[in-house]
Amino acid sequence: MFSPTVQRLIDELSKLPGVGPKTAQRLTFHLLKLTPEDALPLAQALIDVKETVRFCTRCFNLTEAELCDVCLDPRRDATTICVVEEPGDIISIERTHEYRGSYHVLGGALSPLDGVGPAKLRLAELFERVRSGEIREVIVATNPNMAGEATALFIAEELRSLVDSSTLRITRPAAGLPMGGDLEYADEVTLGRALTGRREI
Repeated sequence: MFSPTVQRLIDELSKLPGVGPKTAQRLTFHLLKLTPEDALPLAQALIDVKETVRFCTRCFNLTEAELCDVCLDPRRDATTICVVEEPGDIISIERTHEYRGSYHVLGGALSPLDGVGPAKLRLAELFERVRSGEIREVIVATNPNMAGEATALFIAEELRSLVDSSTLRITRPAAGLPMGGDLEYADEVTLGRALTGRREI
């Protein structure tokens, strides 16, 4: 139906998360309408990002240097590590302006059905950082879904077997009701967690 070159672009675009065949076609037709001066910067940006961006050697955040900006910042609390699944999660946490510690990016979550076991995540590097003795708290901020919960439990159990629990706090962000939300519209799991994680006022 399409020329091989056009079909190849559609196929490549449809591999992106959230992009189905129809969206890939629309994007391809849009790109074909652009002048070379407008389209080629996109191609160059893709090449540049793949050639220059890498993972921080300490926390595995995205960076163009050996260490990311967070790891290089001397004002950050190096005794606290916030464990996240992907680099994008760091951006979400940084937007809160509430956290001033360091990070550790796992590169996903445990999912045996998808073939993702502990060896496929950056867990060994996390445990090595904690073994150094400088870490006082590990905040396990994996996603609040089945894979994220399983990953959090695995990390907590492993850390307790590695380090004296009296010297290391292992915490998880509270999960509950959003600001401005109504109890009427909260699902049972969210409402249950809000009650379990209640605190004094």
